[in-house]
Amino acid sequence: MTEPGSDGLVIAGKQYRSRLIVGTGKYKDNEQTREALRRSGADIVTVALRRVELDRSKPSLLDAIDLKKYTLLPNTAGCYTADDAIRTLRLARELFGGTLVKLEVIGDAKTLFPDNEQTLEAARVLVKEGFDVLPYTNDDPIMAKKLEEIGCAAVMPLAAPIGSGLGIRNPYNIRIILETVKVPVIVDAGVGTASDAAVALELGCHGVLMNTGIAGARDPLLMADAMRLAVEAGRKAHLAGRIARKLYAQASSPVEGMIE
Repeated sequence: MTEPGSDGLVIAGKQYRSRLIVGTGKYKDNEQTREALRRSGADIVTVALRRVELDRSKPSLLDAIDLKKYTLLPNTAGCYTADDAIRTLRLARELFGGTLVKLEVIGDAKTLFPDNEQTLEAARVLVKEGFDVLPYTNDDPIMAKKLEEIGCAAVMPLAAPIGSGLGIRNPYNIRIILETVKVPVIVDAGVGTASDAAVALELGCHGVLMNTGIAGARDPLLMADAMRLAVEAGRKAHLAGRIARKLYAQASSPVEGMIE
């Protein structure tokens, strides 16, 4: 947590130092997972409940996460219906006690694109039950607005298909979403390298969530460093305000007063 008034990421009334949210899958072991989380600087860590051992008496991915240091963001990766997603997140609340959750309802196994209808249905139920819902959705401003209107704590439009590493394919839709909703906009899925993360923050996004972009790199720990720095740089560039694009050159040094 940061002091009130600082430039942290605020979700559901809580403030976090880092604007980078990281996943925990695809690392070679728990030791690498722990070090990647540390070097990313993330405060929020997401875990796919359907893919981890939840019995704390057995070895588990959860052993790599210090729950006193990180805010756990349970997610519903692998769910294809609203009912499955709702059931999974109810279980998460029983196990961990928190209300901050990532809602992901997949509509197609090949593209892993979200099922908007099922996502909206699940979000309505979960919000009414007191969850702070962060829904994974496509880059559709209309869908983002609907999710905000039913009470979601943020919206998480994809940059590109999950794990594709293609970066933001449609920055114009992301910009429209930023103009359309007042809740935080967190780019989720498709980030491949540090420049992709920086672009998301330069556009004005409030944060970015990634897993494969770090865990799938040739050197995951070095990439965790890079992503942390990229998010920080992108945010500062957004606040600073870039120069306008011009068709022709413009001298950076003044020419007035030069001796002929």
